[in-house]
Amino acid sequence: MNGRTDEQTTISSVDPQTGTLRYRDRDVTELVGREPFEAVWGLLVDDHLHPALPPAEPFPFYSHTGDLRVDVQTALAQLAPLWGYRSVLDIGRERLRDDLARATVLTLSFVARGARGDDLPAVHQKDIDDAGSVAGRFLVRWRGETTAEHVAAVDAYLTAVAEHGLTPSTRTARLGAARGADAAACLSAAVAVSSGALGGGASVRALRLIETAEDLGDAEGAVAAQFDDGSRLWGFGHSSGASVDPRADLLHALCTRVRVPRLEVAEAVEKASIAALEDRLQKDAACGANVMFWGAVLLDSVGVPARMFPAMFACGRMAGWSAHIIDQRMGPMPDRVV
Repeated sequence: MNGRTDEQTTISSVDPQTGTLRYRDRDVTELVGREPFEAVWGLLVDDHLHPALPPAEPFPFYSHTGDLRVDVQTALAQLAPLWGYRSVLDIGRERLRDDLARATVLTLSFVARGARGDDLPAVHQKDIDDAGSVAGRFLVRWRGETTAEHVAAVDAYLTAVAEHGLTPSTRTARLGAARGADAAACLSAAVAVSSGALGGGASVRALRLIETAEDLGDAEGAVAAQFDDGSRLWGFGHSSGASVDPRADLLHALCTRVRVPRLEVAEAVEKASIAALEDRLQKDAACGANVMFWGAVLLDSVGVPARMFPAMFACGRMAGWSAHIIDQRMGPMPDRVV
């Protein structure tokens, strides 16, 4: 991928000692909860912190599988014939950037409409436009209304998961660009890879553990039972090997500030999980909760059902994937055809 073999790029970097994550040399702690997602998309893609996403365009709602992640993946793949997307080899940076921006807002719109379902009428476009931010438009398109607290929560989540270096899904997006696929195909492939239990699906399993602890009234027992079943503790550990994930700390702090309904049980599960991991693994292993754990708690607090978590993760990661697709396209392209 343009000759890179490390995990650091000009788009983002992680300090392996502290876990500090930077988007274009900006500490993520300066962004989560402070800048709207559309500005963060601009920072990652254009290296300029400014709102950079257009309003979502009308799109025929073809796929209704009941699985929003599958529907998003299908919708993205349809953009090439419907919107005239071309191979990244045949277009310049500005056209590629516009294709990616349109696909990003389409993804958010598609998830919101799919979550609303067919039994409710579509929300009037003026009400959506009046919501202002991307997160606000997402929530109004889904529910017909929103609150400032819910907008802030969704914005914080999208920014926290927007980018994390050369992860498997990001490598997949870059590989699509390296092979000359169109922008939507690159994104659709990345969505597929991100949906697994080690990607956006980790939040689903993390929330399931929290719910089990809540039902039992025993966080330590729920964690022990999962270990005894041979299952891993989802939502814990950091891919960089760092002991902490600062994004998790930011989302935890937000959950504490707004007093989310499952705060106490989530904190008990976190404490029990870290203790169990430290007892069973090396003492210096990365055992802390990560962004997928506290992201699940935050999304759950604003009424996002677990079935939406993989699609929500994809919505946020669209920013990082878009930046990497452009970075891959603008670098040296391989000559070998497969």
